Amino acid sequence: MVDKVPMTVAGHSALEVELKQRQSVERPRIIEAIAEARSHGDLSENAEYHAAKEAQSHNEGRIAELEDKLARADIIDVTKLSGDTIKFGATVTLIDEDTEKKAVWQLVGETEADAKKGRISITSPLARALIGKKKGATVEVVAPGGAKAYEIAKVEWK
Repeated sequence: MVDKVPMTVAGHSALEVELKQRQSVERPRIIEAIAEARSHGDLSENAEYHAAKEAQSHNEGRIAELEDKLARADIIDVTKLSGDTIKFGATVTLIDEDTEKKAVWQLVGETEADAKKGRISITSPLARALIGKKKGATVEVVAPGGAKAYEIAKVEWK
């Protein structure tokens, strides 16, 4: 069985946009660069040719990766989810029990995780500790910086 890749509607759209960009813009640009470099003669010592071939390899690898993820996508519309129990797609407000600092995280698929934007992967230690918990519960997470305790202040679906 092929593993499904959970992702939000926005995450799926972002992958589709990147795939289209790589196929319709990057691929022709790289092919043009290879043709240009080829016209310069001896390929064995042609740095532009080797750089363009490397860029082509990288781009084609990323295209294959994107196509695979999109084919296995399990798109979850977070706006249709509800409930008190934390699961994929939930936006959770946590209070650090040591510092009283508030943090808001949305649990998303691995391809969408971006800590700067407040999105953490469903497979991260924090997300795994939160799954199945409800507002008011306390979770302890062993992170690279040591153990941290959080109180779940709010569970939202947006």
